[in-house]
Amino acid sequence: MAIVSFIISLAGATMLLLFAVRMVRTGIERSYGASFQRVLTGQRSLAQASMVGVALAIVLQSSAAVALLTAGFAASGMLSFTTGLAIVLGGDLGSALIIQILSFKLDWLVPLLLAAGGYMFVKVEARKIRQLGRILMGVAFILISLRFLREAMDPIRDSAFLPAIAEYLARDYITAFLVGAALAFVMHSSVAAILMCVTLVQIDAIPFAAGLSLVLGANFGSAFIPIWLSRGMAQAARRIPFANLILRGTWAVITLFAANIALRSGALGDPQGGQMLVYAHLFFNASLLILALPFCGACQRLMVRLLPDAATKEPEVATGLPPSVLDHGNTDSPAQSLSSLKRELLRMTELVDRMFRPVLDLYRFGDKAQIKAVQALDHEVNDCLSGIRTFVAAMPPEEIGKANAKTARDMVEYAIRLETAGDVVAKRLAVLAGEVKKKKGKFSDEGWMELTRLHESILANMSLASNVLISDDLESARLLSLEKTELKRAERDSRKRHLKRLQGGRADSFETSDIHLETLRALREFNSHIASIAYPILYQNGQLLETRLIEDMQGDQIAT
Repeated sequence: MAIVSFIISLAGATMLLLFAVRMVRTGIERSYGASFQRVLTGQRSLAQASMVGVALAIVLQSSAAVALLTAGFAASGMLSFTTGLAIVLGGDLGSALIIQILSFKLDWLVPLLLAAGGYMFVKVEARKIRQLGRILMGVAFILISLRFLREAMDPIRDSAFLPAIAEYLARDYITAFLVGAALAFVMHSSVAAILMCVTLVQIDAIPFAAGLSLVLGANFGSAFIPIWLSRGMAQAARRIPFANLILRGTWAVITLFAANIALRSGALGDPQGGQMLVYAHLFFNASLLILALPFCGACQRLMVRLLPDAATKEPEVATGLPPSVLDHGNTDSPAQSLSSLKRELLRMTELVDRMFRPVLDLYRFGDKAQIKAVQALDHEVNDCLSGIRTFVAAMPPEEIGKANAKTARDMVEYAIRLETAGDVVAKRLAVLAGEVKKKKGKFSDEGWMELTRLHESILANMSLASNVLISDDLESARLLSLEKTELKRAERDSRKRHLKRLQGGRADSFETSDIHLETLRALREFNSHIASIAYPILYQNGQLLETRLIEDMQGDQIAT
């Protein structure tokens, strides 16, 4: 019975740990996910790139998340292989620093984190503050899960079978290495797996030697996680995780044999305790980064040979998005018709996203050909709207019913807003980008950062709008509406700061003043069109007011 209770307690503590790590990562991604592209793809040396990887791993609580982000940007051509590999290697060191932070006894922080995080998440409407609350609660849950893990081990620490298992793992370090690798891969979190190993050593459930082999195995196994998760990506994306696996696996095996030989000969003395294991984990990842960084270029040549780009025949190369997904043969079926409309709206949203995403790059680096390529996508957006109008007009109202007919009209309304958003990009933002190039204008550092943050926020809102379109979720619709308000406030604040810079006589602000202000207005209008997908859901659930005007006013107030 004690064994069953132990297994249940261990499983519960482990699942809480996994949930808490994911909770922290989700909160950070939802708050700052749109900023990761700028951070990852900025031009920098390999040393700087590795430090970015360290910081992102600490923020995301996962080196695998950093590897996946890096692989995605490498596949799109935004990130070179060598820079990407340096970021991933830095991410591994960052995850080791997380272990150091979380290994301290911080139980006294749990009530404070739960109280502050719970209040922010439950009571505050602003998205970033809500997500900060999620992050704080996630950290509290990590600390709680570690305490549960220690308590789960207490009843069996003095049992007969645990010392036997611990002694076997200490003696057969290859088996311990493989167990650690499997544990990290199954848990899909090196942070969670290594925290578990450190906790076991801290409470003397297993000896240091067994813990070291388990940790080295967990380092090796964690390298398989991004490979598994990126298995459907292009070859350019998969090269970085595979190179990381080769480097990490080779150094883990070398360190495994060297460390165990040194431990058995007494060359390392008699290291004990969980903190010493954390130091060993940090040393392993720091030494790997230092040794592997100069070989990133050689790894690229090797990975291109091992994972060459798939050969494609020229006639089969597809460009752009697939053709319209509207099924004109099923206009009589309400369910299929509305499903077809949603798929076409998603396609239209993707087209608008393709137009909007490179806007700021056009301001800085775009030439006439690139600007015209973005503007050419507007014709495809217009064709989408025409197709949707024709499709809805062909739907027989007597067969689809009033409710479905209204849903179809709402979708047409959103298609019109998407088409207008495309016009904002093609006829205003792209034209402004041309003016910047023509005048060779330059924004102030503060002004450019303000535009960049607005652009990133809108990209995040576009992703949220797609989720609202698919799910019809009320909470997501409310969040999108709140984000629209937040962006309007950010646009207004940016305009005020810009005018203050003009009053201060800033020459760089004078040079691009008109373009800056017009860009702010265009970004705000674009975001308003994107966020309009939330209105039907909010109105249907009584969450949208008909007017902002105060209805009940006294007669003398009206007279004045």
